[in-house]
Amino acid sequence: MMPDVVINDPASSAAILVRGLCRYFGSRAAVHDINLELRRGEVLGFLGPNGAGKTTIMRMLTGTLAPSAGRIEICGIDLVDKPRDAKARMGYLPEVPPLYRELTVNEYLRLAARLHRVEKAEIRSAVVRAVERCGLGTTGKRLIGSLSKGYQQRVGIAQAIIHDPDVIILDEPTAGLDPNQIRDVRALIRELGAERSVIISTHILPEVESMCDRVQIVNAGRTVFDDTLGGLRQKGISLEEVFMRSTMNFQRLESS
Repeated sequence: MMPDVVINDPASSAAILVRGLCRYFGSRAAVHDINLELRRGEVLGFLGPNGAGKTTIMRMLTGTLAPSAGRIEICGIDLVDKPRDAKARMGYLPEVPPLYRELTVNEYLRLAARLHRVEKAEIRSAVVRAVERCGLGTTGKRLIGSLSKGYQQRVGIAQAIIHDPDVIILDEPTAGLDPNQIRDVRALIRELGAERSVIISTHILPEVESMCDRVQIVNAGRTVFDDTLGGLRQKGISLEEVFMRSTMNFQRLESS
């Protein structure tokens, strides 16, 4: 039997706590008994092959899909019972950034601040901080549609942090970027991870190795690996080896 989880415990160090998370589509279990813990000040790399259930899990973590069973807490707040309060502690960048290309950067970030319920008197300073933090420099008056993809990705990250959230969830944050843009976005994420708790969902193993403290791998809707990058280095095992071994062995088990 799964132990009870303490709700709203101020002593808890978990920014996200997930226990027994399941999601069924009809009779098919897309996600089965997922446990996940994101500690404060930690960057977690969330990995899995195509069809592993990552997107379904991410949708549940961000409150856009209800779980069939299980519990999700954001900074001690139950996401199902108090979705508005829980989501206020979270910033989210989906794989396709939710940008309005016909707005300027500043117009869009002011809109994002209002949607995140930033106090009216604080919106201007919140936009300035996000622009500075994300290296958007003098782009404030430019139309988003005129920016390169790398800068559009920066705008997407800026909207995710405009309300100064405790938890930041990034889905494929460097997808489609060139090497220079990838380097810049990785540096930004490392900076954010020094102050906030971050989940990065990605297919790119070097991304996890360069930015993350810990890695969790899912396959066929289940967790198949969970350890720190430091632990892997101590064992002399590469992340690529762990990924291949974890996912291939599990696939053989499922098909046998």
